[in-house]
Amino acid sequence: MKHDRHRPRTATAGPRTFVISFHIRDGFQEEFLALLTPVLDAMRHEATFINAMLHQDPDNPARFMLYETWADLDEVMNVQIGRDYRKAFWDRLPELLSEPRHIQTWQPIRSDFTFFAAW
Repeated sequence: MKHDRHRPRTATAGPRTFVISFHIRDGFQEEFLALLTPVLDAMRHEATFINAMLHQDPDNPARFMLYETWADLDEVMNVQIGRDYRKAFWDRLPELLSEPRHIQTWQPIRSDFTFFAAW
């Protein structure tokens, strides 16, 4: 089937980026990172995983932002969310949060990266 560049995509077609903000209770940042790190490490081995970046607010060390991109929204919602490697994180997260997390979903339209830049 030939791709029609003028035909709009369906709501679930193509990659999706999730931007998730976490506000962690004071004193629980290390535990949050200890639970999230193995999830991020495991995600990179998934076939539909594209990328992820975890950020920490320089003015508020209890505030984190996770940016993750996946190739297929349906697969994320129906398979990835329920992966066993996420269980410990999901189970403990409600007690770590000082407020509900904020989740946004975006459709990527362009990516630019340099892999030689210094942090």
